[in-house]
Amino acid sequence: MIIETRNLTKIYGEKIGCEKICLSVDEGRIFGFLGPNGAGKSTFVKMLVGLIKPTSGTATLLGTPIGDVFTRRRVGFLPENFRYQDWLTGRELLQYHAALAHVPKEMRSQRIGEVLRLVKLEGAARSKIKTYSKGMQQRIGIAAALISDPDLLFLDEPTSALDPIGRLDVREIIAGLKERKKTVFLNSHLLSEVEMTCDEVAIIKDGRIIESGTIDDLLKGKVEVEIKATGLNGSLDKQISQIGRLISDDGTELLVELEGEDKIPILVSLIIRNGGKLYNLSRKKRTLEELFLGVIKGGGS
Repeated sequence: MIIETRNLTKIYGEKIGCEKICLSVDEGRIFGFLGPNGAGKSTFVKMLVGLIKPTSGTATLLGTPIGDVFTRRRVGFLPENFRYQDWLTGRELLQYHAALAHVPKEMRSQRIGEVLRLVKLEGAARSKIKTYSKGMQQRIGIAAALISDPDLLFLDEPTSALDPIGRLDVREIIAGLKERKKTVFLNSHLLSEVEMTCDEVAIIKDGRIIESGTIDDLLKGKVEVEIKATGLNGSLDKQISQIGRLISDDGTELLVELEGEDKIPILVSLIIRNGGKLYNLSRKKRTLEELFLGVIKGGGS
C-alpha cells in the first residue's frame, strides 16, 4: 500500500478536523478525495504530509510511518493556497525546490528542464513569478511538486485556476504519472475532472468518510434510458415494472428508469415483442456529481 491509514483522527479543542479515517491506496492509482468546504480534506492531507500531527490513529506512506524524513523526499505536494517567492524567476524557484528535495546537483538542470516542458512553461522560465498569471502560477506549483520525481504526489485543487485547455494538460500529466506507476492523491471540487481522472474516490463529510470505492462501482445502479420507437401495441408499463419503471410515454418517445444497465437488452426485447420499431436508444449515465450531492445531502448513494 502506498497510503494506508487506520482510525486517523485530528481534534482541535472541541472541533473535529477528521475522525477515524481508514483508507488505503495502491501503487499506480489516482485517488480522488472529495467533500464540501470544511469537511476535513485539507486536515487529512496535512497529517499525511507531516504538516500537523494526528490526535490518534496511525498512517503509513510508501510503507513507512508518516513523518519519516527520508520518505518525504519521495513525496510531492501542491497545497491549495500556495504562495511562492514572487521575486524569483520560474527557473530560480525550481532550483530552490530541487535543492530542498535533495536532487543531485548534476541532475538539477536536466530535471528543471523536464518539468518546465511538462507544464509548458519553458518560455517563461526566466520571467519573475510576480508577472505570471494565475494559471501560470498553478503550473509552476505543479512543476515544483514534481521536481523530485516523487513516487507519491498530493495535489490540492491543481486545476482551480486553469482554463479548459490547462485542465486537459493537467489530466494528461496525471495520466503520464500513472503510466509510470506513480500514485496521485487528488483533492478537487471539480467533480467532472475527478470522474475523468480518478480510479477511486472517497467522500468525506463532517470529518468522516461516508462513501468510497472505484468510480465504476460507485456509479453503478439505476440508469435512465431515452427511447424513440413507433408501432407499440398498448402500454408497456406493467411489463417494464419487472425491470424498472416507466417515467413517461408520449406514444413515440419513452423515458425509462432501469434497475441497472444489464436490463437494457431486456427492455429492447420488450419493445420488439410488442411490435415496436426502435429508432434510437440513449443511456443517461449517472454522474459523480449526482452521487456526491446525494450522499452529502443525506439522500444516500
